[in-house]
Amino acid sequence: MMPFGEAPLGLLAGTAFTLLLASACAFDVRFRRIPNRLVVVLGVVGVVYAFVTLSPSSAVAHVLGGGAAGLALWLPFWLLRVLGAGDVKLAAAAGIWLGAAGVVEASLIGAAVGGVLALWALSRHGGLAAGTARFGAWMMASRAAGAIGPELTPKERRIPYGLAIAAGAVAAAWVPGLIW
Repeated sequence: MMPFGEAPLGLLAGTAFTLLLASACAFDVRFRRIPNRLVVVLGVVGVVYAFVTLSPSSAVAHVLGGGAAGLALWLPFWLLRVLGAGDVKLAAAAGIWLGAAGVVEASLIGAAVGGVLALWALSRHGGLAAGTARFGAWMMASRAAGAIGPELTPKERRIPYGLAIAAGAVAAAWVPGLIW
């Protein structure tokens, strides 16, 4: 696809991509939810951009490969109840824009940003000892139930991980090849 900074269309598309992700972040921070409508708009606009800037066969491969890679990379964390479904859908929709290689790069950057957010959250809520105790209690409850236990952290104290996913996507989109 056309890099975001190369032409007016790329700049317009990049601005739309960034603003849609910023909107997702605002919802995630405020409500700890990412609206499905917003994710659908992000994905649909990404599909349109791909078909405008790529040949039809390349656009199909780019869109399907990126969306599938975003889903495959983040779905296991939803299955483990570590992330919400909105985070996974956001990564898949961003993958439509980024393609398979771009979403892998975005995910690596996003995981690093998520680690920083986790350290920040730990520092605000009792430090490493308290976090370790909560994690241990969750593991014990899961073991006793024979299944993954429910999240023990209150909703308002959970990390809005959409921030990390969006930061990785924006970085990978505007500065492709940042990692490789």
